[in-house]
Amino acid sequence: MTDIPIGTPEQPADPRNIAPWKRGLLMLLMGLAFHIASMLLCLLAVVQWVLVLLQLGANRQLQAFACSLGQYLRQIAEFVGFVAEKIPFPFADWPGGAAPEPSDSGPPA
Repeated sequence: MTDIPIGTPEQPADPRNIAPWKRGLLMLLMGLAFHIASMLLCLLAVVQWVLVLLQLGANRQLQAFACSLGQYLRQIAEFVGFVAEKIPFPFADWPGGAAPEPSDSGPPA
């Protein structure tokens, strides 16, 4: 998806020109998204722990999703903290995440 169209036809949209009240509203929405995403990350951690506990090993797809979810949380924190001007998902693309390479050592005994 693309950024929110904020500018006029004469003036192209520039995230640095977001009106303070619009940025405040976006910050509230991103705060809610951060809360939901962090709860989802906690749920992912529990699911991965159960899979390892059952000696099935960690799920690679869940690892990749957890990685991209962590990147999303970072993007939200940077936007809300005025470190970045780019508005995170759903106003931009979802961050890609690659699962870490599997290690040769198995799960801890």
